[in-house]
Amino acid sequence: MFKNTLLQALEEAAKEIRRFDEIDFQISEKEGVNNLVTEVDHASEKVIIDVIKKNFPEHQILSEEIGELVQDSQYKWIIDPIDGTVNFAHRIPICAISIGLEQNGEMILGGIYNPYLNEMFLAERGKGATLNDKPIHVSKKASVAKACLVTGFPYTYLDEPNGYERTDRNFYVRRVWID
Repeated sequence: MFKNTLLQALEEAAKEIRRFDEIDFQISEKEGVNNLVTEVDHASEKVIIDVIKKNFPEHQILSEEIGELVQDSQYKWIIDPIDGTVNFAHRIPICAISIGLEQNGEMILGGIYNPYLNEMFLAERGKGATLNDKPIHVSKKASVAKACLVTGFPYTYLDEPNGYERTDRNFYVRRVWID
């Protein structure tokens, strides 16, 4: 039942996000560098919470935009309604909906869905991980130097002492999509 709820929440949030593809939406700034929130974040978050609360009204919820809804439960859903809001706000299709479920502080289930690339990552404790229902695994490369690494750096990193210099040193890893 947990997995079905997770999938339903991801799919419903994706529909809500895609509803804004051709229309303008409000963008606001939160505290920090490039820390944005859109009305679409709030709409996606509401859809996700509604799905979870319909199935598990007693569960706790921790979501990026509204914070924590505390209940007396061993289960906590952790939500980022649009992971990659800066990309999304600039209409760059590299963003995702991220939802995890903890039981007594231990992650037991997680899903990440990019509705633009139709990539659905799922992981369940003791059952491995999948991408669009196909099993995925860690690399068999013996050395990081022989692996392909792709990453993103949070904008808050640039606020730290020497943040720009450390970021510059790491750009050799990979750059993707410059706006």
